[in-house]
Amino acid sequence: MTSSLDARLTGYSPAVLSLFRLVYGLLFAGYGSMSLFGWPVRTKFFVGFWSWPGSYAGLFEVTTGLLIAAGLFTRAAAFIASGEMAVAYFWMHQPKALIPIADPPQGNGGALAILFCFAFFLLVFTGGGRYSLDAVLRARDVGRTRGT
Repeated sequence: MTSSLDARLTGYSPAVLSLFRLVYGLLFAGYGSMSLFGWPVRTKFFVGFWSWPGSYAGLFEVTTGLLIAAGLFTRAAAFIASGEMAVAYFWMHQPKALIPIADPPQGNGGALAILFCFAFFLLVFTGGGRYSLDAVLRARDVGRTRGT
C-alpha cells in the first residue's frame, strides 16, 4: 500500500515543487510590496520606499520573490532570500525572546521569518523545478548545444 502511494505521489513531485515555489515567491513579494508601497494592504511594517534599512529589505523581498515565483535564477534568488530571512530573524526577532512561535512578550514573533528562510533554503538545493523559466532556458541551451 505504502509503496504504491509513494509511486503515485512521486509522479506529482515536479508540479507540486513548482506550485510551492510559485506560492512562496508570490507571498514573499507581497510582504515586500507591503513594506515598500503599503500595497496590497498597509500594515505596521510599512516603511516606505525611501526608508533605510526597510526599503532595502522590501526591495530584496519583491525582487527575489518575483524571481522565485517565475522560477528564474531560482537558486541564486532563493539563496539571497533565505539569507535575508536568517538575518531578519537574528537581528529583529531573536533578541526579543527565545520562543519564535508566539508574539511578544512571550515569544519573538519570528516564525514567519524561519518558515521563509528554510523554504527558500530548500529551493537553493531543489531549484525551480520542471515548470519554471530556469527549465525553459536549460532546455533551450540543450537544444543549442545539439545544433537544433
